[in-house]
Amino acid sequence: MVERKRIVEDLRKILGRESVEDDELTIKLYSRDAAYIEGSALAVVFPKSTDEVSALLSYAYRRDLKIYPQGSTSELVGSSTPSDDGVILSLSRMNRIKEYSVVDMYAIAEPGVRLVELNEVLAEVGYMFPIDPASVKSATVGGAINSGAGGMMGLRYGTMKDAVLGLEVVLPDEKGTVLRLGGRTTKYRAGYDLIRLIVGSEGTLAVVTEATLKIVPIPENIVSIAAFFPSLDDLVNAVVELKRRGINLYIAEFLDSQTVDAAKVMKPRIQGEGNLLIISVDIAREAADRMLLMLEEIMKENNASAVFKASSMKEAEEMGIFDMRRGFYPASIKIAAERRRDVERRSIFFIEDISVPPSRLAECVKRIRDLAEKHNVNITLGGHIGDGNLHPNVWFEEGDEEGKRRALEFLDELMKLAIELDGTISSEHGIGTTKKEFLLMEMERKEGLKALEIMKEIKRAFDPKGILNPGKLW
Repeated sequence: MVERKRIVEDLRKILGRESVEDDELTIKLYSRDAAYIEGSALAVVFPKSTDEVSALLSYAYRRDLKIYPQGSTSELVGSSTPSDDGVILSLSRMNRIKEYSVVDMYAIAEPGVRLVELNEVLAEVGYMFPIDPASVKSATVGGAINSGAGGMMGLRYGTMKDAVLGLEVVLPDEKGTVLRLGGRTTKYRAGYDLIRLIVGSEGTLAVVTEATLKIVPIPENIVSIAAFFPSLDDLVNAVVELKRRGINLYIAEFLDSQTVDAAKVMKPRIQGEGNLLIISVDIAREAADRMLLMLEEIMKENNASAVFKASSMKEAEEMGIFDMRRGFYPASIKIAAERRRDVERRSIFFIEDISVPPSRLAECVKRIRDLAEKHNVNITLGGHIGDGNLHPNVWFEEGDEEGKRRALEFLDELMKLAIELDGTISSEHGIGTTKKEFLLMEMERKEGLKALEIMKEIKRAFDPKGILNPGKLW
């Protein structure tokens, strides 16, 4: 207790009294993320500048004090949950958009800037930042960088690894060394690419204090189509045909048939039976009608039972083209609530994130459904069909140990399935604490244990004392 008080007082001297909180309620609020895992901490700190982060990490190095960086805590694998006594480093007060250029197509932002706020500013000049995770309304720049976030537009614009031009980071060493990597140019080949090493590192290598991000023009016009298919094979074949014809897809999303049925509890404005495919293509307004006719033709050639078309994003929103896909997770929550045996208990969710080659997607979905039946678990299933990224949601009631056991057994076989089909256990969400054993499983399957050793050496090079977000990845 005396040691804790001393640390808190030291932190207040470094950062200011208003930037350090050690009351039980604040610590509890920041000691969990969107995953079900809870942690503990000595205090929560809120630095407002790179200099303050540097001073904090220098102090932490000298005291062997564990530091847990956080954004908005919207991630799903325990990456930002403190797994041991230490200090939570919230970057929420470093929330300035410093500058942007539509000529050089970049924006410079601090880690606490929310992606939705960044896009509100950029929209005023006809630009946007194209990385849009499902948590886009709460996700921050720093959190998206550390998780390597993707989203529905990933098919066109990639993930955060494709969207970061430069970084300012602070190292957990004796001096709290500040590194400035990259810059404002798209091409950057000055030595090893440390930027893409830090992107997706889950806060284990350095603390991001500023990012230079690639921005793009908002498309002139986007046409969208939603189609329902009795067969998942037909849905996949439709996507293959779209690509074969050279159609440059902007968004390609799907929900399987059982999830479509489940999502009806959210009263979506479009209705249909079977597996749902949502396609968007950015195209000039004068060519929109021709493109929609081609898209409809391909859907019907592949046995779509119902097709809904929108010639602009505004029309798509008015029709509710994206209702079911956006309602994927809320529908899961509502279904879980309706099926709870004890209304006083909350539902614990695992929102998973595997990828397989698109050619194996239909097989993968069928086998996932077989696994759910085998383990007697409820799931909803959808994802980014254009790149084979699947998001199965599985849940159990809090306190239901038998339900938890079945869910964990389902997850174990799900990860093995992804690896068997030449895929991966994590596409966007990361490893955190919940997938550590599965990371080892994937490495072993791919004969990559040497790669894991190299990763650990990299961690030691950045963080010699292992004080930055310990307990994550492995």
